[in-house]
Amino acid sequence: CSSDLPTKAGDRGGTRTVAQQPAAAVWRAMENHTTSLKFSIVTCTRNSAATLAKTIDSVQSQTGVKIEHVFVDGASNDATLDLCRAVPGEKKTIEGVTGGISKAMNRGVAEATGDIVAHLHSDDYYFSPRVLATVARHFEESGCDWLFGRIVSDVDGQLQPEPFVAPRFSWGRLLRGNFIPHPATFARRSVFERFGGFREDYRLAMDYEYWLRITRHTKVCQLDEPLAVFRRHSGSASTSQWLAAFNEDMRARLAYAAWYEWPEHAARYAIRRLRRARA
Repeated sequence: CSSDLPTKAGDRGGTRTVAQQPAAAVWRAMENHTTSLKFSIVTCTRNSAATLAKTIDSVQSQTGVKIEHVFVDGASNDATLDLCRAVPGEKKTIEGVTGGISKAMNRGVAEATGDIVAHLHSDDYYFSPRVLATVARHFEESGCDWLFGRIVSDVDGQLQPEPFVAPRFSWGRLLRGNFIPHPATFARRSVFERFGGFREDYRLAMDYEYWLRITRHTKVCQLDEPLAVFRRHSGSASTSQWLAAFNEDMRARLAYAAWYEWPEHAARYAIRRLRRARA
């Protein structure tokens, strides 16, 4: 799969910023592209009023595609539900879903009616108004079952690219480490119908476990351009609960690795944990 949304970034060293709009020539080339694919965007919320508006705006701004926005709320007591209910167009708002993020994500999939399902939580937003049209075209041209691209981080309003270059996708590389960002991942609803939903006994690495579960049985398309923006702050799960997420990643990895691979993964885990603790 080729790139459609070129970015401009500085050198690999130091802090870099990313241009948020694709090149004008790319926009013009895609203007006439239409798709019959319908997207269901699942947004899980809980007291998310401070960040949800930008998530909603990024979905509302998408062009050239049919969208259903599915909100799954975990008993918010701020203005979150008011924002959800005010969204124009096709939407569903499911209230009072407690019991963890995996349960909420699965409820969103169960309510979805689109051909393509994506999870865009209330700390995330899409990189540009043409993200879904780009994704649709790649689904149609490649015939893939699921697709992922890259993310950039929003740190105090400044967009920063990932501090690494994602490897070419393979089972072995995925088993060694999760480089698939869930806000930039899209799957046909038929994948969930075939393989079930996210495991609800996972609190943080439910997406990694799912990628490992389906990878050897499905066709995946990898894009190199950013599709989504993750707002990074001290309260985000990946920041505040990094050790628990790290341990859950290892749990998923060992569940799918051959027994003779366990020593290698254990050694890699110990080194990565030590490096992260010193960072």
